[in-house]
Amino acid sequence: MKKILLIDDSDDLRENTAEILELANYKVFTAENGKVGVEMALQEDPDLIICDVMMPDLDGYGVLYLLQKNPSTRNKPFIFLTAKTEYKDLRKGMESGADDYITKPFTGIELLSAVESRLKKIELIEKQFKGDLQELQELIRVSSGDALKDLTDNCSINYYKKKQRVYSEGNRPTALYYVQKGKIKTFKTNDNGKELVVGLYNENDFLGHTALLEQTNYQETAIAMEDTQLAIIPKEDFELLINNNREVSRKFIQLLAKNISEKEEQLLGMAYNSLRKKVAEALVTLNKKYNSANTERFQIDITRESLASIAGTATESLIRTLGDFKNENLIGIKESVITILNAKKLENLIN
Repeated sequence: MKKILLIDDSDDLRENTAEILELANYKVFTAENGKVGVEMALQEDPDLIICDVMMPDLDGYGVLYLLQKNPSTRNKPFIFLTAKTEYKDLRKGMESGADDYITKPFTGIELLSAVESRLKKIELIEKQFKGDLQELQELIRVSSGDALKDLTDNCSINYYKKKQRVYSEGNRPTALYYVQKGKIKTFKTNDNGKELVVGLYNENDFLGHTALLEQTNYQETAIAMEDTQLAIIPKEDFELLINNNREVSRKFIQLLAKNISEKEEQLLGMAYNSLRKKVAEALVTLNKKYNSANTERFQIDITRESLASIAGTATESLIRTLGDFKNENLIGIKESVITILNAKKLENLIN
């Protein structure tokens, strides 16, 4: 049973509102002023807080400020009850960090709808973000309503042939990309024209968000590894979403941190691993990234140059090592297609 804390100095409103919430099967705690409300929030650990704005001694803004200073209550959904309908007062509440507001007088339906929406949102926030467009659509729906939901539901679709460029290193970002079908690699190029693969993207992955979040040019080039289908969310729409939706912003920051960690591991491997380890790790990475069905004999069509840039080694050295792996029955080779025959042994080469 979800717990709700209701803070209001009006006895009648507090009792009537609590009764409505209890009839909807919520466990309700009530506080007659802001000071008691803060103490009760810390003591009872509610799932959601509803608080009046205008109260003596400590008003709703003060309650919200104190709760946001405490790590245990910082991310609790917070709804203001307010009799003030002037825009500047409502904006002050939202800029203070409130998730929603209900204007007095309100109906039971309005109250329960706001509560259910906020609780649904916090459930999505607590999920592990997998970079899924469907999850983003749902988060947008419960956080911001139908206006922002259109960003992902009605975004345009672009089709790319194998080896076709999506965007180039040094260009200004124009969109957020979502892989609906196919595979994408991103790479950096040094002064001698040598490529270093810095990212691999599969179906249900976002890409291009790093430059958008950092407000910089693309630091890498993106190319389709096979025929690929991308959903395109324009830069302006993505920025509107990030700037007006704390939850979506937080999710993409988490995704950005995850990407950085993956790149750090890749670079460390390139710096310290032996040649066999580098090639084995590249093959294992491809298997983990693209073998979503976990098939025993996974096949991938990839050029030796691309695989060498993933492994961080010279193409000639890679080819020799692949030949060794083939003789050891770790992989099969037919033209550009590599078949992983024994993923477990390849993983053991890394450890």
